[in-house]
Amino acid sequence: MTTTRNASTHWEGGLLDGSGQATLDYSGLGTFDVSWPARAETASGKTSPEELIAAAHSACFSMAFSARLAKNETPPAGLDTSVEVDFVPGTGITEIRITTVGNVPGIDEETFQALAADAKENCPVSQALASVPSITISASLA
Repeated sequence: MTTTRNASTHWEGGLLDGSGQATLDYSGLGTFDVSWPARAETASGKTSPEELIAAAHSACFSMAFSARLAKNETPPAGLDTSVEVDFVPGTGITEIRITTVGNVPGIDEETFQALAADAKENCPVSQALASVPSITISASLA
């Protein structure tokens, strides 16, 4: 039986000057501010490892994507990213799905897709989860 947990992050601005809020959607335990300086802080409460992975992945991806967009001189006005993590008892994490919608003035679709794919491959959480059989991304412009 597959269990799906999800979390989402809204990010505004570049990596160093931006900030966002990560929400634990599945448990409803709350919304937590995220920024580059506060990245190592943790929240209290009871949740599942899969939801925490989803929250970490959505925040990390948003930071990595915003950094790439800013380097491209098209910093995002906003990114809304959600991550779903599938867990199968006895098997482990079987799939992760990243969905992001960006409000990015001045960018073309091809560049947006290429930068999203690069952020998916290279954000530290994606790299830490490289053993997951399937990590996919769906990226669209608002």
